[in-house]
Amino acid sequence: MLSEPRAGRLAAWGNALLAGLVSPDDAVLAIVGEDAVHRVEGLPGESAPVGLTLALGRLRSLGVTGLRLALPAPGHPLGLSGPPEFNARALDAEQAVVCYGASFGLVPEVYEAGPEGDVHVEVVWHVLPVREAPPADVPSLGEAERELAEALREATEVLTRLDVAGSGPVAEAAVDAYRARAERGREVLAPGYPPRAVRVLELAQRVGTLIVVATESGHGGAVSASEMGARREALRPVERTARRAQVAAYNSVVEERERGVR
Repeated sequence: MLSEPRAGRLAAWGNALLAGLVSPDDAVLAIVGEDAVHRVEGLPGESAPVGLTLALGRLRSLGVTGLRLALPAPGHPLGLSGPPEFNARALDAEQAVVCYGASFGLVPEVYEAGPEGDVHVEVVWHVLPVREAPPADVPSLGEAERELAEALREATEVLTRLDVAGSGPVAEAAVDAYRARAERGREVLAPGYPPRAVRVLELAQRVGTLIVVATESGHGGAVSASEMGARREALRPVERTARRAQVAAYNSVVEERERGVR
C-alpha cells in the first residue's frame, strides 16, 4: 500500500493513453517510473518481447479500450476473472492488469540486476488469455469511499485497544513520513480520472500506511511477536477494504465507460 503498484501505473496511464489524453511517450515514461525498462512478452503477433509503446498500440488494435487493475491476495482474488492459470500468475505477483474490450491480461515479472548500490530494475509483462467475466469483489467508488471511512475508524479503535501509540500523534507523524517517501515524485492516478477516484485512492493509501505503521514498527506497548501477530490479524479486514478501494479507484474510468457514463 505504500507505493503505487506497477500494475496500477500501467492501468492508469494506459487508460489515459487509450482515451487520447496523453502521448505515448508520456504514458510510457509514467508507467516505467524509476525502473530501467519495461517489456511485454507473449503479445499476439510478436515472437519476442517488445517495448511498451508498441505493446500498447498493438493492444489497442486488438480491441482493448480500457485497462483494469487486480490486486489479489491469498483467499481473495480481487479484480480477477480467471482462468486459473492467469489467476495463479497474478496471485504470485500480487498484481495484474486485465484488459477491457479484448480477452487479455498482463502480469509483471520483476528482475533486479547490477552491483550493490547500483541495482536497476527490469520488468517483463507476460500477456495471457483471461476469461470474459466481471472482476471479483470490486466495489463502486461510492461503496469504496463509505467502506474506507468505516475502516479508518476500525483501524483507530483496533490500535487503541491493542495499546498501540500508533493510534495517536506519534503514528500520525509516522504515517506522514511514510507517505512523503512513498509519494515523492509520484502523481496520483493519471489524466481523465474523476476527482472522487483520486480522493478514494489517497484515503486507501493512508489506511494502508496506517496498517504498515501498526504491524511493522515498534510503536506502542505491543511489541512481542505474538502481539504483532495479533495486530496483523485484527487489521486484516481493514487491509482488505483498503485494497478493494484502491482497485475501485484505478478501475473507475473503465467502470464508468461500461455503465455508459462517458
